[in-house]
Amino acid sequence: MIITEGVLNFDFQTDDGALLSKYDEWRFYRHHFCKIAEGIKAVDFIYIDKSQRCTWLIEVKDYRHQQTEKIKPSELADAVALKVRDTLAGLVAAKYNAIDVNEKQFSQHALEMSEIRVVLHLEQVLAKRYIEPADILTKLKQKLKAIDAHLKVVNKDNLKSDMRWVVS
Repeated sequence: MIITEGVLNFDFQTDDGALLSKYDEWRFYRHHFCKIAEGIKAVDFIYIDKSQRCTWLIEVKDYRHQQTEKIKPSELADAVALKVRDTLAGLVAAKYNAIDVNEKQFSQHALEMSEIRVVLHLEQVLAKRYIEPADILTKLKQKLKAIDAHLKVVNKDNLKSDMRWVVS
């Protein structure tokens, strides 16, 4: 299954029952959960890899293009951590209160997995790196170790072997 974020195409393996959703487009998120408080955020994708019993929370930042919001490097870890926190809270609420049956079932499946993984997909012009991946990885691990002590910062050229998707 292919999902596009900006100019990036993410092709996820779903032929074995894995599930994928663009969470920030959910009806429950947009029309209900966002009204809880000002500033509620969401990760870009949620991928449920049933074969690995893992729910992946994936945030995408592509700094190669002008339209990408330029979050300061010092603020990026906080922004991603808030998106992860808000997404997890939204999944719990949707499991019980979503009107859309597909969103409700997806939430239930996501929360049934035995592991939650967090990925920041970060694309940059290598010659003019805006953010040092190693630095943001360290900051993210400090903030999110209670959720995923092994989170990853990747780009389309260095996806990890347990990530069942490709990016073009």
